Amino acid sequence: MNKATTQKNTYANITAIGGYVPKQRRTNKDLEKVTDTNDEWITKRTGIKERRILEKGLATSDMAVHAIENLLVNYNKKLTDIDAIIVATSTPDMPMPATANIICEKLGIDHVWGFDINAACSGFLYALDLGASLVESQRYKNVVVIGADKISAYVNIQDRSTNILFGDGAGAVWLEPSKETGVIDALMQSNGQGRAFLNIEAGGSLHPYSELEEDDDKKYIKQDGKVVFKQAIQSMSEACLDVLNRNQLTIEDVNWLVPHQANKRIIDAVGKQINIQEDKTLVNIANYGNTIAATIPLCIWENTSKIKKGDLVLLTAFGAGFSWGASLLRWSI
Repeated sequence: MNKATTQKNTYANITAIGGYVPKQRRTNKDLEKVTDTNDEWITKRTGIKERRILEKGLATSDMAVHAIENLLVNYNKKLTDIDAIIVATSTPDMPMPATANIICEKLGIDHVWGFDINAACSGFLYALDLGASLVESQRYKNVVVIGADKISAYVNIQDRSTNILFGDGAGAVWLEPSKETGVIDALMQSNGQGRAFLNIEAGGSLHPYSELEEDDDKKYIKQDGKVVFKQAIQSMSEACLDVLNRNQLTIEDVNWLVPHQANKRIIDAVGKQINIQEDKTLVNIANYGNTIAATIPLCIWENTSKIKKGDLVLLTAFGAGFSWGASLLRWSI
């Protein structure tokens, strides 16, 4: 029995949101200097004008800490109230310990359950559903869910199939219990059939860094753009319609679509497939590119002035693996 057919006693509501992007910009003009590309081509193919790059010596946890601090200040939340921290990331500070563990140390808190999950670009949706389930169980009252990635650390600056797409950033939301509808439902899926088309091969137990030659490109993110493009449109569109259908809702009921910010052409195609009005789709890809697990929370964070309390918000993402999904929530801030 799924959430859509179960009457909840407690809902998980988003009661605060924060975000952070590094100051350094990598513009299309910058990329023209290092690879065979140009601003017009990048903009036409992706909708991206610039992306943010975290400086050397800093890591994913540093951006996550800034996002949490932004949330705390703007919504008057207290660190001491946090019960759990879930970090969605494909770029942890190190293989161990978990980035969530490092975030706890940097924030000066030692009483929380902190752990990471990796579902690539779908990571925030996976983590949001998991965090909501913890709150709904009533075992945890205040859960912070973070999407954060320093993907620039894995981008080959000479590879124009990837260097034009990716940037760094972090977004965070605070979940707590409510009797009013918050996170309504989520449909998450994965199949493992796409790992050859979008991956970072090195750094794990299969291809440890110690076995690589200096010029081995396994340490960089790689993708087959045509395959990913087609599959992303199909998977996100189907997930959106499926989650609406099983909750007896239609696209007309949706106030806002917040899609993963991977490519403007993918975003537009998904909008057409599900037949949502163009002005109901929130987009910020031009300024940040694809920040992996951070794209959805960052996009919501930047558009909180548009989203009104009670609005029905549809989230959808697609990532390496392949992994994909869609979430429905009633905005509660």
